[in-house]
Amino acid sequence: MKFNIKKQSFYKSLSSVGRASSTHSPLPILSGIKFELRNNTLTLIASDSNISIREVIYANEENNLVIHEEGDVVLEARYVLEAVRKLDADIINMEIIDGALTRISGNQAEYNINGTKGDQYPIIDFTKPEKQFEISGSKLSEIISQTAFVCSTSEDRPIFTGVNFKANGTTLNSVATDSYRLAKKVVELPVEIDFNISVPASNLYEVQKTITGDEIITIAVSDKLVQFYIGETLIQSRLIDGLFPDVNRLIPNEYGFELVVKKIDLINAVDRSSFLKSEGYWTVKLEATPDEIIISSKSQEIGSSEEILHPINYVGGNLKISFSGKYLIEALKSFKSETVKIMFVGEMQAFVIRHPEDDSIVQLILPLRTFD
Repeated sequence: MKFNIKKQSFYKSLSSVGRASSTHSPLPILSGIKFELRNNTLTLIASDSNISIREVIYANEENNLVIHEEGDVVLEARYVLEAVRKLDADIINMEIIDGALTRISGNQAEYNINGTKGDQYPIIDFTKPEKQFEISGSKLSEIISQTAFVCSTSEDRPIFTGVNFKANGTTLNSVATDSYRLAKKVVELPVEIDFNISVPASNLYEVQKTITGDEIITIAVSDKLVQFYIGETLIQSRLIDGLFPDVNRLIPNEYGFELVVKKIDLINAVDRSSFLKSEGYWTVKLEATPDEIIISSKSQEIGSSEEILHPINYVGGNLKISFSGKYLIEALKSFKSETVKIMFVGEMQAFVIRHPEDDSIVQLILPLRTFD
């Protein structure tokens, strides 16, 4: 195996693929990146068995890839990334010099890294499932941004650590919850398709990092995995076992109070009360009347805060409700509008945040019980 390539393009591809390499896998070889040189292309593969990334590099003017000898090798991801990053050269040369010992060089500097023969790397099946559809990169990134942040980080209920994607006809419902809050995004697809899968949030964030613009992304799904085709990069993710609960029944249909307020004003007011937070969480009380909104927070150990906001519109009588300040700020930041509409059923029932002119996104937060 022997080739040379422009450093900037090479390092970008290594960084993208290397995110899938594992440092905790029982298989040490999965901490590496597999390099395959075949048919005038360089293919990079990394996997931790939870997520696999493959990128195919074709020779062009941008990367200046020149292949001198075909072959394959597996190199520890962190070492090859560090070597390429530190070489002060526009063109990187890479070749196997003895067995799996690989030389990476540029200008007058070189690294010799012990590798593993490519045939020892586990075979990863990248066969494309039959069910597939297309979506723009900006739309997929928006779905991830508006849902994945509410996923649970606890493995107590694994199904809540991912986003549920359920397609019925041309409608795709994306839902996430940690049982204390909920996010739902609805988009229309260009084709009719039916599936119901749950994808780990951590893997979706890797997909989002790979999206560079508004390119068309192909998504292929089966009952075992999902694939995202982004340019020449393929990201393959396992699915979370289990049935995602029907959370639509948690979203109220009728409301007794409705508040329209400037999003940034509410974010700033709640954020100013965050000096009372403990371990990242703090309780905020909202008191609403037709004339003003009072945002307050109290801690017996630290003190209290209070701020008055003037709503754009408010419908309903007097209302008092307490909730997590962190949850509200994260929910508000998922909206791209200048204003938000918050709808309440009552003081101890879940409330919903919506875009005033776009019903495709819903954020729901459960209230907290306070004793003051």
